[in-house]
Amino acid sequence: MFKLTSLMKNMAVWGVGMTAILSPSMAAAGVEPNRPNILFLLIDDQRNDTLGCAGHPIIQTPVIDSLAGEGVRFENAFVTTAICASSRASILTGLHERTHGYTFGKPALSAFHMSASYPALLRQAGYRTGFVGKYGVQTQGKPEAGMFDFFSPHDRNPYFKKQADGSLRHETEIAGDKAIEFLKGNPEGKPFCLSVSFNAVHAEDGDLTNHYPWPKAVDGMYDDVEIPAPRLSDPAIFENHPDFLKSSMNQQRYAWRWNTPEKYQKNMKAYFRMISGVDHVIGRIRKELEQLGLADNTVIIYSGDNGYYMGDRGFAGKWSHYEQSLRVPLIIYDPRLAQTKRGVVKTQVALNIDAPATMLALAGLEAPAHYQGSSLIPLLQGQGVPGWRSDFFCEHLMEHKNIPKWEGVRGERYVYARYFGQKPVFEFLHDLKADPDQLVNFASNPEYRQILARMRQRCDGLKDEYGKAE
Repeated sequence: MFKLTSLMKNMAVWGVGMTAILSPSMAAAGVEPNRPNILFLLIDDQRNDTLGCAGHPIIQTPVIDSLAGEGVRFENAFVTTAICASSRASILTGLHERTHGYTFGKPALSAFHMSASYPALLRQAGYRTGFVGKYGVQTQGKPEAGMFDFFSPHDRNPYFKKQADGSLRHETEIAGDKAIEFLKGNPEGKPFCLSVSFNAVHAEDGDLTNHYPWPKAVDGMYDDVEIPAPRLSDPAIFENHPDFLKSSMNQQRYAWRWNTPEKYQKNMKAYFRMISGVDHVIGRIRKELEQLGLADNTVIIYSGDNGYYMGDRGFAGKWSHYEQSLRVPLIIYDPRLAQTKRGVVKTQVALNIDAPATMLALAGLEAPAHYQGSSLIPLLQGQGVPGWRSDFFCEHLMEHKNIPKWEGVRGERYVYARYFGQKPVFEFLHDLKADPDQLVNFASNPEYRQILARMRQRCDGLKDEYGKAE
């Protein structure tokens, strides 16, 4: 094992590279033998319940379901910021948004944070690292050459990209092609970490006619299905919101996608096809792992960068504090686990910032001391973890006139959020036991006065711990 100390922080600030601290021989000497390969799969704009293994009655995701059936599914997985740019930065760095400081419109991720990202540390420890797909972040000084042996990002739009022969190929399929190219080029005996970052199932926002272009492999899926209306579609739910949320981008994009039965049926079926298209490509990648003899030593992690409203509450998008925005799928398949530990659903709270610490732990490495997430490996192995989190800090700090900024705490029973850009500050307090759908705001209820004060205090404490937001 090796551990990054405060010396690394100081040296990074002074402009000294990571190689001055950890030579390949030092890193290799301190890690465990027979390290597993790691395949990290990240999907965009998918909330936790849109998988067959999560009980969805319509969606067809047989490959992902098989990962859950043979692995561990975390049913209480969340992101700390529900937007792709900040969430992807958190996944790379193990930090909350206010700590790494990155979202749309903010300065690029610092050289220090990238030097301590999971791909940089795994590469220093002897892993062959790769990235394909939607990168989603801006970085200072172009550090990717030191982070990845194979770096093949592609632009988010359009979904169908022209190939050398003039044909069009879907972004999801291209991500699969590049992943397979990486796998075929891996030196024998060298462990790898490959990150496959899908742009799907993000909408094509510039095309208000066809929001969700799907790959050809899933043509015709769901054509004969009637998609039920969103469970929280009662207009009274939307009307119960304050004006600043009713006029936000959540409502504006709802009008683009879901506000008529015809739009809703068309776009939901297309959205489901895109998810199934990702599932199909993951199946291609798994087949390649089998053919190359790598499957038995490759840990596969599947997760999402934020949730998605899909018309619930009269909203589209994500960005705000409700469960539909923050909850994401998370599955870890480790073929080395005992059969008795497979096919398990974990109830503990897992976060996107846990992903880098988990991948480092799989490689036998200790996470940097400044990481704010924790390794999920003890939970995966069925160990008790005293003091595991019972709440977490969440926020959305992007400057945008139609996306209100907020910060809060999501606990096991109570959820607190304050939209601090409003005058006066607007607070939400939800009681998940009394009101699991978060339809009632208890912030002004005198019976919840003490709970409100406690949640405010907890939010203040975590905010101070993680740093001042710019």
